[in-house]
Amino acid sequence: MDASRQLYRLVSGFQVTQAVHVAATLRLSDLLAEGPKTLTELAELTSAEPSALTRLLRALTALGLYEVDDDRYVNTSLGDALRTDAPQSIAGWARYVGQGSQWQAYGALEHSVRTGETAFASVHGESLWSYRDKHPVERELFDAAMLSVSKTQAEAIVSAYDFGRFPTVVDVGGGRGLLLGAVLERYSSVEGILFDQPAVVAEAVVDCQVVGGNFFEEVPSGSLHLLKSVLHDWADEEAVAILRTIRRAMPVDGRLLILEQLLDQAPDPVRTAFTDLNMLVMTGGLERTTAEYAALLAAAGLRLTRTIPTSSDMFALEAEPDRN
Repeated sequence: MDASRQLYRLVSGFQVTQAVHVAATLRLSDLLAEGPKTLTELAELTSAEPSALTRLLRALTALGLYEVDDDRYVNTSLGDALRTDAPQSIAGWARYVGQGSQWQAYGALEHSVRTGETAFASVHGESLWSYRDKHPVERELFDAAMLSVSKTQAEAIVSAYDFGRFPTVVDVGGGRGLLLGAVLERYSSVEGILFDQPAVVAEAVVDCQVVGGNFFEEVPSGSLHLLKSVLHDWADEEAVAILRTIRRAMPVDGRLLILEQLLDQAPDPVRTAFTDLNMLVMTGGLERTTAEYAALLAAAGLRLTRTIPTSSDMFALEAEPDRN
């Protein structure tokens, strides 16, 4: 493929995002998981206009999500990954990234690049966090997206680190508790505490102690604190404040496990670079290097002891209280 055609495909990527988003919203892959279906059947089940749905399915078939066999559509392996019940489903993420507030924010990427300001706040007049608080449907889409992403990472994280050494694991900003649930399922001797905003932990999917609160103020004490995909949402000042709150709750022999992507060690540099760009647009946070995380920890009275790769794009950065 020549350079112009390759670049054209990249520039037109927004069309692919929306096509897959609509497929996930209509739950086409879920419907096809029940068995092959004709266009007429799919149109009736999704309440879609048949000729327009034909055109969407043509594009999705060209992308490799679906195949046509005797006028009936079937899932491919890509289509199966868009099922809500798939082991590593991305259906939640696809529904989330293509909806209005996200889409509009990315239209202001140039503003972020020129000013360093967060595009989401520029477009919507408030932070992503306060916007979600006012839009429960948006929060539900986000929570489902995070569950979708976490399913692809939890097993890799639990397999890479020995959580069984710790009597109590506190998952700070742990959402509905999918990762903590995987830890407790693997290590029956461990007691878990899920900590997040009250509205979030009210929808917990893990059987353990659940505590609502604000990680800028106070977190529960425990022998190991988990912090997955939290620090990258925040600029350095706020990240250090979160770490200091956790440091106050840690016993002398406690440990902190930060789970994030690393710019300097990324197994998929494209994915990590675009995750970093997403932080610029959406939250004002950033992806960081190993050295940058070490500096944040030092500023909070903690010391990075080791960095552990997983079979996913996430790294586990273990830290302990700095006794110097």
